[in-house]
Amino acid sequence: MEVNQAKQEHLLALKGLHMDISGKFPTLCNPNPNVYLMRLTKPTLFTNMPVTCEDRDLPGDLFGRLMKEDPCTIKGAEALMLGEMLTLPQNFGNIFLGETFSSYISVHNDSSQVVKDILVKADLQTSSQRLNLSASNNAVTELKPESCVDDVIHHEVKEIGTHILVCAVSYTTQAGEKLYFRKFFKFQVLKPLDVKTKFYNAESDLSSVTDEVFLEAQIQNITTSSMFMEKVSLEPSMMYNIAELNTVETEDEGTSTFGKMSYLQPMDTRQYLYCLKPKPEFAEKAGIIKGVTVIGKLDIVWKTNLGERGRLQTSQLQRMAPGYGDVRLSLEMIPDTVNLEEPFDITCKITNCSERTMDLVLEMCNTCSIHWCGVSGRQLGKVSPSASLALPLKLLSSVQGLQSISGLRLTDSFLKRTYEYDDIAQVCVVCPYMSRES
Repeated sequence: MEVNQAKQEHLLALKGLHMDISGKFPTLCNPNPNVYLMRLTKPTLFTNMPVTCEDRDLPGDLFGRLMKEDPCTIKGAEALMLGEMLTLPQNFGNIFLGETFSSYISVHNDSSQVVKDILVKADLQTSSQRLNLSASNNAVTELKPESCVDDVIHHEVKEIGTHILVCAVSYTTQAGEKLYFRKFFKFQVLKPLDVKTKFYNAESDLSSVTDEVFLEAQIQNITTSSMFMEKVSLEPSMMYNIAELNTVETEDEGTSTFGKMSYLQPMDTRQYLYCLKPKPEFAEKAGIIKGVTVIGKLDIVWKTNLGERGRLQTSQLQRMAPGYGDVRLSLEMIPDTVNLEEPFDITCKITNCSERTMDLVLEMCNTCSIHWCGVSGRQLGKVSPSASLALPLKLLSSVQGLQSISGLRLTDSFLKRTYEYDDIAQVCVVCPYMSRES
């Protein structure tokens, strides 16, 4: 069998099994080739409609025997709708963002004359750009009758909305006339996932690293088929280190919180949690961290049906940066539980978040339950921009229970501006003389 005849038969077979999306071209007076455009997709599992009845019914075991003899059913599970045979798709199907669009283009010479200098060009037009998808830009010298020129194009879809595939063909007839025609095919790219994010700003004042940011990512499958979530990761910005909180550590290795089968059913939602900590070189620079709003971007990889891979990468995620004001006061050390009417120590950290040098004065105001031990109104000295100083303090509580530490005042002598700090932390006050009941 000749090669051209084999190509033609292959093309006709594809036309019968795949949806022909080329449409019909207007008839031209001159001999012209025709363009066939078909989307290449993987087959799907055959689904049957089982018909069953009870043994005492009139058909008896007739339906059961027919299903067992049906080669499309699964042996031993004939009553299931899902079969074990594959079928080629009969329609165009859906295209989702992040998937790879593949198409088979064939230019077939339907005339009885030889055409020359055939050049096939395939462009994909989106709302923002035009891409050339042709594998080769070289013209075919001649195309005999009933012969064809084939091309397969691939493109990873990266935009949502309307896409137009433009197939342009230029050729020369035997009479030397140069002809040119185009065919447009429009299709919509849908969104496969709905991604929502939430940020939680935390201050780990009792550790060496401050300004932790927790990111909660809610991912919902909005397609009509199940997804295998191959990877969901966060690529942090240059100022942060990341810790994924989606696994449970065991003796041997970490186990995913979602179980061994990482499938996401249609309309189901999963929540992924990540903790970002400033790198050591940025942790002490409060002014820099204060202005950081870019956290990073999510990278999501999934598979559908028979292993078709899709990938979605979000834009840079941004959070609302916490406002510390000109002076930030945080706690470095504080006990969880203290005794009633016994002094206890805490350590505060004062950071100059402004762009000017400050001369600070510390004032301590007693409350009904918390009393400060020390001299109020003492000078702390000058603090440069982005600089910090540790401040050990002593307190005493006269009331039991969970008490709030309040009453610190910092005054900048240069601008005569006072910064008030209340409800800095809570401490549990217990009575050590209370008898314990066994």
